[in-house]
Amino acid sequence: MTTICSNSALGCPKKAMAEDFHNTVLFLTGAAHGQGRAVALAFARQGARVAAFDLERGLSYPGYELGSAEKLARLKIELEEAGGEALVFAGDVRDDRVVTAAVEATIAAWGRIDVLFNNAGISAYGLSHELTEDQWDAMLDTNLKGPWLVGRRVIPHLIAQKSGVIINNSSVAGLRGFRRLSHYCASKWGLTGLTKAWALELAPYNVRVVSLHPTGVNTPMNDGLAFLEGTTPTEIATRSASNLLDVPWIETEDVVEAVLYLASSKARFMTGSEFILDAGLLTV
Repeated sequence: MTTICSNSALGCPKKAMAEDFHNTVLFLTGAAHGQGRAVALAFARQGARVAAFDLERGLSYPGYELGSAEKLARLKIELEEAGGEALVFAGDVRDDRVVTAAVEATIAAWGRIDVLFNNAGISAYGLSHELTEDQWDAMLDTNLKGPWLVGRRVIPHLIAQKSGVIINNSSVAGLRGFRRLSHYCASKWGLTGLTKAWALELAPYNVRVVSLHPTGVNTPMNDGLAFLEGTTPTEIATRSASNLLDVPWIETEDVVEAVLYLASSKARFMTGSEFILDAGLLTV
């Protein structure tokens, strides 16, 4: 792992700034589709070792298609074809037992974890006073408790090796409110706060923690939300994100570039902060 400079080398040599992610170990959740899949493949193309964690079944809430065993199996093949080493784990981020097993298996195989991309998440619409308790819990447990569960199993290894980066995939909804998304906003604001707390706790160990805040992203989640709402993905994007730039959404490639940057030594002084990728949404 050569992308993170030690505390004793804050004036890192310039050549380190251009190094790739060869042999870097990435652990990411929500890996089999959308933003997670794109990030996993991008790291693999740069020679990373990728531990990919995702569901292998649907969930009763929100009810649209998520991960599957077939997607995970296909992802492993694609990661290896892209030039990386790959481990895939089927599980729910709300299940500490399977999260712990996946982290331990990654450490057993490769001896370390360098980058954690907490990406798994769900979204669904509903007025706050009409949500059921189960719906509220599903959102908060997946989008906030899940990253905490994964983080608490990965963090001891980052502390021991005195290096690492955690990137929590929040949202523009982690920085402002949105109608009919109270439970989603609450979960993403919570993730923003968790990021700041972790940054304070982990700075003494040379571990950086940042949050990423994209506007709507062109992923299958838009298809799922459109199905639930009886409308089109474009209408979903337009409704949720009134971007200043004239685009309904950003692409997964935009998220990839942000994650690659945040994980690299180019961002070595970024911690506890929000990286906003919003096409201007938060400006208006």
